[in-house]
Amino acid sequence: MPNGFLSEEMFLAGYGAAQAVPGPLFTFSSFLGQASSGLMGALVATIGIFLPSFLLLIGILPFWKSVSQFKAVRSALIGVNASVVGILIAAFYDSIFTSAISDGVDFAVALVGFSLLHFWKRPAWLVVIIIVVLYVIIQTLL
Repeated sequence: MPNGFLSEEMFLAGYGAAQAVPGPLFTFSSFLGQASSGLMGALVATIGIFLPSFLLLIGILPFWKSVSQFKAVRSALIGVNASVVGILIAAFYDSIFTSAISDGVDFAVALVGFSLLHFWKRPAWLVVIIIVVLYVIIQTLL
């Protein structure tokens, strides 16, 4: 998004909210559309993020059984999936990690959040609450 449409704080708040709720990250595009252009922006962003996949689904579904037999097609889908994961990691690091983790305390809190999600399999909404409470306690003590 060009500079000036959305503050970094607003972007990070929307990204964090999208991560805290269940479901795909596509909801973040609706948030960005709404934050930059109101209800019409949200509608355009939502249609814009979903329409290509719907059109692709409608176009390929009748031929999927025969197309999926090709090893090249299966390999391409694996490559696309890996690319998406890489892009998400890069976006996380560049926009979230570098601006949110500024010292050892921030890193420790992030590590606790990751552990709660990954190792203890706690729901995202609960991890968000725990991390906010933990961070407030730590900031109060420091």
